[in-house]
Amino acid sequence: MKRAVISGVTGQDGSYLAELLLEKGYEVHGIIRRCSTFNTERVDAIYRDPHHPEARFFLHYGDLSDATGLRRVLERVQPDEIYNLGAQSHVKVSFAQPEYTADVVATGTLRLLESLRDYAASRARPVRMYQAGSSEMFGAAPPPQNEATPFYPRSPYAVSKAAAFWYCVNYREAYNLYIANGILFNHESPRRGETFVTRKITRAVGRIKLGLQEHVFLGNLEARRDWGYAGDYVEAMWLMLQQDQPDDYVIATGTAHSVGEFVEEAFACAGLDWHKHVLIDERYLRPTEVDHLCGNATKARQQLGWQPRVSFRELVRMMVEHDLELARQEQTLRGAGHAFTVRGAAGG
Repeated sequence: MKRAVISGVTGQDGSYLAELLLEKGYEVHGIIRRCSTFNTERVDAIYRDPHHPEARFFLHYGDLSDATGLRRVLERVQPDEIYNLGAQSHVKVSFAQPEYTADVVATGTLRLLESLRDYAASRARPVRMYQAGSSEMFGAAPPPQNEATPFYPRSPYAVSKAAAFWYCVNYREAYNLYIANGILFNHESPRRGETFVTRKITRAVGRIKLGLQEHVFLGNLEARRDWGYAGDYVEAMWLMLQQDQPDDYVIATGTAHSVGEFVEEAFACAGLDWHKHVLIDERYLRPTEVDHLCGNATKARQQLGWQPRVSFRELVRMMVEHDLELARQEQTLRGAGHAFTVRGAAGG
């Protein structure tokens, strides 16, 4: 039975990846940060008491800011594969917290690489690592972007991801480690955090439809992104670590849509006119904007045999239907007299 370690396992991608690996017969170990409240909602469905004889999913406290803790997790688990998905991944927040973002995203990856180097030296069998890159690294580079497109990052988050990318390339070449970089374009799902623009939109659609709020405040509606489904994209992560040689791959649908198009599609799913409910707030504009990201995933299609299955319209409808159900649940709770707060629903 293969063992995998996933940092960021409680996030959108981490939860989908954990499910995929369990389906493939892996024993999966997730790294989670210590928190005073439970933050494991996305993986609750696959968690079993670790004392259960058939348990194959385990959680370990750790943090990308703590190199010693990372090394101990690797030594304890003895993984065959490592997936580094942990990050401060909100682009707008990275402008407000650039040092923290750099420490977790860039230096955090370096800490994990150093732990991997020590761990790999003590193992008889090879270990493989996946590093989660981002299309934000391309920034202002003209589309379509592929593996040969020079990076032009436009945020502290993107700069940090670019640094992490090159750390991985360097450690792969310097120490002959199996490290694959996945340059994933935007990928969404009903598990997306509610402060990210796509989920903020679909969450608002559900609440507006049921009269729980009237408006949603957004920033740049003209920005264009290549949106896919997170469940499809985690399969690409796994495929990268099944190849004979490590490499770097762009993962994308090849089609871009504006934020305004996403808004229009989401409101249409609920039979609403978005013009009546969307307001622009300059607080949600970035200091340096990324205008157009659209990926060319030809290499992944040819070498990995990967391709997206869920279309843009199917993705938007999936998210809207999920958030309409959440809004119905909220409405029921309010009707029963329960206080209910949706953080970021109106202003995010």
